[in-house]
Amino acid sequence: MTALASDLGAGKFDGAWLVQNFENQNPSNTLWTKQYNVYSKVDTEADRYLEFERWWGGHVNLNAEEIQFIVDELFIGNNLAAGEIEMSDGQRVDLRNIRSPIVVFCSEGDNITPPQQALDWILDCYADVDEIRAYGQTIVYTVHQSVGHLGIFVSGGVAKKEHAELSSNIDLIDVLPPGLYEATFEARADTTASSDLVIGNWVMRCEARTLDDIRAMGGNSAEDERRFAAAKRVSEINLAAYRKFVQPLIKGVMTPQVADIMRNLHPLRLQYELLSSQSPISSAVKSGAEKVAEDRRPASENNPFLMLQEHISRQIVHTLDSWRDAQEALSETLFLNLYGSPALQAALGIDPRSEPSRRREMSMEHRAMLEKRIAELKSRIGEGGIREAALRGLLYIGSARGMIDERSIEALRRVRRDYSGPRLTLPEFKMLVREQFFMLQLDQEGALAAIPRLLPEDIGQRRAALAAMREVLSAVGEISGERARRLQRVAALFGIDVGEQGDVIASFESKAKAS
Repeated sequence: MTALASDLGAGKFDGAWLVQNFENQNPSNTLWTKQYNVYSKVDTEADRYLEFERWWGGHVNLNAEEIQFIVDELFIGNNLAAGEIEMSDGQRVDLRNIRSPIVVFCSEGDNITPPQQALDWILDCYADVDEIRAYGQTIVYTVHQSVGHLGIFVSGGVAKKEHAELSSNIDLIDVLPPGLYEATFEARADTTASSDLVIGNWVMRCEARTLDDIRAMGGNSAEDERRFAAAKRVSEINLAAYRKFVQPLIKGVMTPQVADIMRNLHPLRLQYELLSSQSPISSAVKSGAEKVAEDRRPASENNPFLMLQEHISRQIVHTLDSWRDAQEALSETLFLNLYGSPALQAALGIDPRSEPSRRREMSMEHRAMLEKRIAELKSRIGEGGIREAALRGLLYIGSARGMIDERSIEALRRVRRDYSGPRLTLPEFKMLVREQFFMLQLDQEGALAAIPRLLPEDIGQRRAALAAMREVLSAVGEISGERARRLQRVAALFGIDVGEQGDVIASFESKAKAS
């Protein structure tokens, strides 16, 4: 179908077909709700409706090669996650080579790319979180509860919350130690601890996750994978047959002029033409609307006709939604039974015991580089100064909580602002965080034991560093439990005697409770 649509466009794929498919998936909104919302709120909705329609109706054309590449490599085949996409220069695209943080938006209300699909590539690429760290990668995902597929990108509510918070806290994401995190959001309130450190209306925190958290969302079974493998094989056979027997005929009769006429006659474009200001029908509607607006009085909310209108609208929406649900259930049943047929799979050469989607193994080259890097980091555990010692202690204490939120980073930023010594650039600081994090991961006891060797003789500098650490840790609330015990251990490593150390912890906890 992709190749046929591109050939009918004389080498151009009309994006209106994709938009039409989106609209067909939600008939109640396409056929009724969108228009009824304007009709029932005509005084306030016109501008918003027209703005969205201008954007939604700006269909983008793609070259035939582009759309075919997207369909073959991403939709029919899961080749991006599998590392099987090859560029024109021979380089393979490997998601594991991305060094910038990866942020994934997904939603439970997305019926096109639900969270299971949006995050399943992580399971294809990595055995566990340690392997994510071995590639030096930071992956952050956030799951909305209800917004739909397009709403993830264009919803005003999502833009004001998730988009705004992630954008304003890009430094937090950038300095996170490598690993897998879920970004969660808590509304800022008067009772929020250290609320002066919160930038917007939400407190963003990144909570450490494992691959089991993604598996718990659900996903494809081995039977499902074989069904998709069968669908891919059928698609490849169909495409080859089309290119051999049909494509030459289509290309022989299609010209750019005929393709332009067909594009202009597409139903989605034609509806705009028929209702544009150039249409005789629209001019009559315009004059009639102006006369109505002169003496228009909105009906009261308890008007029986208005209540009947709302009731009928809800019934129409329910009917169309039920029709959509029945269609989707039928499509799913047909897919499962057709492509799950043992006879079809055998005819296509698919082993009934196979697991088509296998996790990718780490290459020997990367493993050798990793071992070299591990040896280098272990050899440097005893190197550095008070900055390395403070950051190592901070990471050790903070890891007990299993999460980092924006208040900690803002507190750290303020400490950095007030620090009189030489400044690190953000890339330098990010590298320092990663190195100290990996040292703790490789040899926690050895890394902690080395802290006294990194500290200066001046006890005042040590106290100042410990005070700065407490300031960052206190940003998210009271230091208690395991974090308090770890802080006590680090204070001892900083050379503060037991009595003074106890006073430090007690005074800090009382301050936290008061705040």
